[in-house]
Amino acid sequence: MKITALQRWTPEPGTAFRWQPTPSCRAAAADAPVASGPMTFLAENHVRSAHRAHSRGVPHRAYLGSGTDLDGAVDLDAVTTALTIFVRRHPILRSWFECDGQTVLRHVVDVDDVAFEVEELGPLDTPEAIDRHLRTRFEAETRSDDFPGLAFGVIARPDGFAMFLGCDHALSDGASQALALAELAELYESPDATDPGPGDYLDYAIAETEVARDHGTDSPEFLEWRDTFARNGLRMPMFPLDLGLAPGDTAPVAPLEMDILDRVGIDAFDKVCKSAGGSFLSGIYAAMAITGHELGCGPHHYGMTVLNTRAQLPQFARSQGWFCAFAPVEIDLGASATFTELVPTAREAQQRTKRLATLPVQSALAAMIAAGATADDVVSAPNLLSYIDFRWFPGEGTPAYDRGVIFTGEGRTANASVWINRDHERLYLGSQTPGTPFAQRQVHRYFTHLCEVIGDVAIHGDHRIVEPTSAVDLADDPAPSRLEERPLARHDH
Repeated sequence: MKITALQRWTPEPGTAFRWQPTPSCRAAAADAPVASGPMTFLAENHVRSAHRAHSRGVPHRAYLGSGTDLDGAVDLDAVTTALTIFVRRHPILRSWFECDGQTVLRHVVDVDDVAFEVEELGPLDTPEAIDRHLRTRFEAETRSDDFPGLAFGVIARPDGFAMFLGCDHALSDGASQALALAELAELYESPDATDPGPGDYLDYAIAETEVARDHGTDSPEFLEWRDTFARNGLRMPMFPLDLGLAPGDTAPVAPLEMDILDRVGIDAFDKVCKSAGGSFLSGIYAAMAITGHELGCGPHHYGMTVLNTRAQLPQFARSQGWFCAFAPVEIDLGASATFTELVPTAREAQQRTKRLATLPVQSALAAMIAAGATADDVVSAPNLLSYIDFRWFPGEGTPAYDRGVIFTGEGRTANASVWINRDHERLYLGSQTPGTPFAQRQVHRYFTHLCEVIGDVAIHGDHRIVEPTSAVDLADDPAPSRLEERPLARHDH
């Protein structure tokens, strides 16, 4: 499984099929009662934002998707059975949301009412036709104010077929997409409608509300969040370099991908991090702090990371839904002269991040207000770091998982959040970046330097921290290509 840009998933041409609810299922979904109980803060906030965007006529691109390739001629009836069991098994996928201003209501379709039927859409003969088909379907069908808030289909050829799924973000996250197609493929091969499936995301929402209630304004985590914002100018973390956008401005997304290390380099970097008293992830944190410092951003690194909360809640390990927490990462370089000297500090920052991630998002935003932040400060989207190790997902080793890709909708952004991912063969990064020439030069400058720092550690066993470079005149530099790959570093030891 890997994360990539949608345009980079190029299944072979074939005949397109679409699955949609049967008429009786649609009627039952429209009449589904309002469910009691809370929603998670992230899902509810997303539904409100999507509703406002739709009312302004903004295209819906707040979705996540995945695709894979399976061998053998497709059995359409088996696919129908697999999709039906899959949606019945996950209550969040049986949900649709009604939004009227600030009020969000959740409707949940009864298990027995869920039924799908297949429709043949005709041939897709070129990569361009396939890309256009996927984007059109995802934008039109993955809205969570209707059931289902997902788009599912296959592109079939005589000897195999591509399978894809897209979901509104209110119903899904990156880990959910890594789980989804492997589960669908498993149900396609061996359907088991009696398996009750993993924990209910709606139970998770209840648990989150209870945790938020327990974290009052006097809890240690709340106070640490408050002090973090006060220490960092009452703002969310932004991209370390100036991207040339005025406050409030955004630009169309330009996807960026870079390979960082091959298998040998991964092992070497891991050994250096552990020998220095840290972990692989704390080594990534240290490299980001060093990169910012060497590019003139100062010796204090302030970032925000996203964590998969399934790790602490095993009953939800295979659940569909948005299971995320956020926490700040702060690292001061201090007197550290090398990467290995900084790793223990980065390790402490990582442990603090894990602790602060136990504070639900709504409580963290309350801490920001308590520190003196304005409403505009609170609603601004932070620049995020996500780290995923794809070796540990339950589908690992199966064709559907190993051939799978994950992608997201591409709208507009003012940030360059980064997804750093690891599998058995490589460490690589992806980012959705502002597509202006100046921003492209800046993000390539930063990410190229980050890759070089990590590569230096892997090759030489350490990296000596150097003083910030002098100001770089970017005015006449040609903008890099829209989607650029950096070759893997070569390691001979």
